[in-house]
Amino acid sequence: MGIILTSLNDMKAEEVVKIDLRGKSEMADWMIIASGGSSRQVASISEHLVDRLKQDHGRLSRIEGKDAADWVLIDAGDAIVHVFRPEVREFYQLEKLWMTPSRATASGA
Repeated sequence: MGIILTSLNDMKAEEVVKIDLRGKSEMADWMIIASGGSSRQVASISEHLVDRLKQDHGRLSRIEGKDAADWVLIDAGDAIVHVFRPEVREFYQLEKLWMTPSRATASGA
């Protein structure tokens, strides 16, 4: 997960939150939610992360929503990454669906 958080930080993603899904879901161990200031930044953050996972770990990640770049989902194996434009993130409020106070932490990115 460190490479994901580093990549998001490198690309200036905002309001990065990681949510521990262990014991809550079989789809992944972690959910990471971040924002980009525009559709262009959301697309850039997502592309950079997918490229970095491929280069550094040989991991091919599935990516959905990159064309519209309002909400991009990246399946990185043990982590699911959501990159939103701020208003789209506010509308869907994924943190409220998955987060409990003891299971989510801001990454400081």
